[in-house]
Amino acid sequence: MVVTHGPLPAAGAGPAGALTIGNFDGVHLGHRALLEQAVGAGRRMGLRSTVLTFEPHPREFFAGRTGGEAPARLTRLRDKLELMAQAGIERVHVARFDERLASMPAQAFVEDVLVGGLRTRWLVVGRDFRYGRGRSGDFAALEAAGQTAGFEVSAMEEIRAGGERVSSSLVRAAVAQGDFARAQTLLGRPYSLSGRVVHGAGLGRELGFATANIALRRSPPLSGIYVVTAQVEEEQGRALPGAASVGLRPTVNPTPRPLLEVHLLDFDRDLYGKHLRVTFLAKLREEKKFADLPQLKTAIADDVRLARDYFRKHG
Repeated sequence: MVVTHGPLPAAGAGPAGALTIGNFDGVHLGHRALLEQAVGAGRRMGLRSTVLTFEPHPREFFAGRTGGEAPARLTRLRDKLELMAQAGIERVHVARFDERLASMPAQAFVEDVLVGGLRTRWLVVGRDFRYGRGRSGDFAALEAAGQTAGFEVSAMEEIRAGGERVSSSLVRAAVAQGDFARAQTLLGRPYSLSGRVVHGAGLGRELGFATANIALRRSPPLSGIYVVTAQVEEEQGRALPGAASVGLRPTVNPTPRPLLEVHLLDFDRDLYGKHLRVTFLAKLREEKKFADLPQLKTAIADDVRLARDYFRKHG
């Protein structure tokens, strides 16, 4: 899969595309249906299946401009791109969502981005898709623009799972509530976070519960103590049982940004620099500030005992 970033190429560069557009946070079942439509259309029509996505998330951009609150991130860009590649997408363009893109008129978006930049010949989006300055362009306007510019527009009907319309907001809510079964139904796979293991302060090892630490650049939709499995991505080995904390570590050495700390059961290897994928199975408790280190150590021991109990019951 070819991944490009930043400004789009000049008109006429690269193969014509069967395109879908979106943020694809979580790459849930609805997103996967869009990707499958683009891949299928590309194969039928001899076009390159293409995704246009944005970084940062547009709602993060507008929140930064107005001082509002951006939605928690379900998926890092790296993971999102991997899932798109697995779906068979041939090209992804990651457009920087900035003031220039936010203020672009709807017609200019069609002419400069869809036609000039991506050579779109076929496009699938949901009927609620909006584009252009002030979200002035809607699905009807896009259909009309496609007829003029020479590309076909297809509507993706809503995808439902477990009786609900699948959306990133629903996935975030399920994850925040610790309802990982519901999240898996909406995603079509277990919910996980991944990242590179970095050096920490060594407090976990000092307390007798060494952890693999992953700094999270953006806040995830969950916080607390969890039963997890973890896999070293470079090794493609078995999933390792563990307990994990997601939060700001309030008792000692607080962090300004969320940190994912994973204690792997009966495991003692150096994982620094490795990519770890952590899959969440059950929530044990909320993050809590303890009065002193002995209380923290006791709480961690209880968490690890409960995690062991979980794996004994669930094989």
